Amino acid sequence: MDNRPIGIFDSGLGGLTALKELRRLLPNESFVYFGDTGRVPYGARSPQTLRRFARENIRFLQHYDVKMIVAACGTISSILSEDPAWDPTFPFTGVLRPAAEAACRATRCGRIGVIGTSATIRSGSYERIIRQIMPNVQVFSRACPLFVPLVENGYLEEQNPVTELVARDYLSGLAAERPDTLILGCTHYPLIAPAIRRVMGDGVTLIDPGKETAAAVQAMLSARGICADGSQTSDTRYFASADTEDFGTIAARFLGEPLESAVELVEVDALSRE
Repeated sequence: MDNRPIGIFDSGLGGLTALKELRRLLPNESFVYFGDTGRVPYGARSPQTLRRFARENIRFLQHYDVKMIVAACGTISSILSEDPAWDPTFPFTGVLRPAAEAACRATRCGRIGVIGTSATIRSGSYERIIRQIMPNVQVFSRACPLFVPLVENGYLEEQNPVTELVARDYLSGLAAERPDTLILGCTHYPLIAPAIRRVMGDGVTLIDPGKETAAAVQAMLSARGICADGSQTSDTRYFASADTEDFGTIAARFLGEPLESAVELVEVDALSRE
């Protein structure tokens, strides 16, 4: 048993979809969440920059004696999966493999779509992992770079005309390829899932990376014997590298409940000095 918290980081708010699922599955666990809002979006950054951001964010979370780290960011997960030097010495998971494995389980006709940030799609990491699992599958990928800023700026209400227009523009061609399963390859995207579903059609299974990653974390904790034992009150600390007031307001909307503590500011310059 291990009552230390689990560390989670994302480029901003999207990782809260994973946190919400983790808190539902693991009510005895405590969490430290870092949203790197001062450097969002990650999707257009170079691989070298993204690897540096990942190292800095991990070092920041390790200051809080976390027992495991979750990269709740499709872009970072994709970049690290392609880095031969990435070999963590601590319990770690990204969102990439759990989502890919779930898509392979879900597909009925071997036609899987993937949407993500430009960096995620450019890396080809989802396609490589999917083909490792199902060599004969057909994979159709589309970059959707505007989805993250739409989510970060609160364009979330049902049938928002801006979000609907962007989703139709990005996804109409992908829908024409007739995938039966679609990986939402960024943890921001489930927050606009209704708009995505309206374009793709009700027959397409949407894979939520946050939900799949939460199940993977639960399995890893159990396998390593490091679950919290429930003897301590669970809690969550929130950190952001910009706009803590707006972060707190939107985060409460994402989680469906008020935050139990104030969002703490982390200076971007301090991250590079960690």
